[in-house]
Amino acid sequence: MRTATITRNTNETQIDLTLNLDGSGKAEISTGLGFFDHMLTLFAAHSLTDLTLTVKGDLHVDGHHTVEDTGIALGQAFAAALGDKTGIRRYGHFTLPMDETLVTAAVDFCGRNCFVYDAGFASQKIGEFDTELVHEFWQGFAAAANCNLHIIKHYGTNGHHIAEAIFKAVARAVRMAVEFDARQTGIPSTKGTL
Repeated sequence: MRTATITRNTNETQIDLTLNLDGSGKAEISTGLGFFDHMLTLFAAHSLTDLTLTVKGDLHVDGHHTVEDTGIALGQAFAAALGDKTGIRRYGHFTLPMDETLVTAAVDFCGRNCFVYDAGFASQKIGEFDTELVHEFWQGFAAAANCNLHIIKHYGTNGHHIAEAIFKAVARAVRMAVEFDARQTGIPSTKGTL
């Protein structure tokens, strides 16, 4: 079973997270931020991971710590659940249309952190959710998962559609990357380690 449980307690957030890479897309999410819950539920559904997550954050300040720390915890869970990465595809990519929006995500679970993000929003808010937090979430994820993650918005105007396309595109790319490759018998690197 490729699973991980992460508990992260700071003065700003208390996070309990359980991840199953070989799930069916089930999600039980409670972060205190309705839009963020929606995005994480979409992520689980499209990555076919099972995700249970409870976050108690300092929302009286704003959503920043809750979102960033959740990204870090989810990245840690992926790193732990993947283990030495024997037999996985390692790379994944997906270009996803969401109405007028088109987003590409590409991931490499290579053991090196690199995050590239070119996906601006015209508005600063989606409801009560700060759109800049999409960047913070995925930056935290990439750093903690120790992966390369590139996110590019080709075009799009509606903030909800852009955020949804990003979460779904990354989910689909991650799903591809963590799947087992029947032809890959060892670690997918000429170095012998990732």
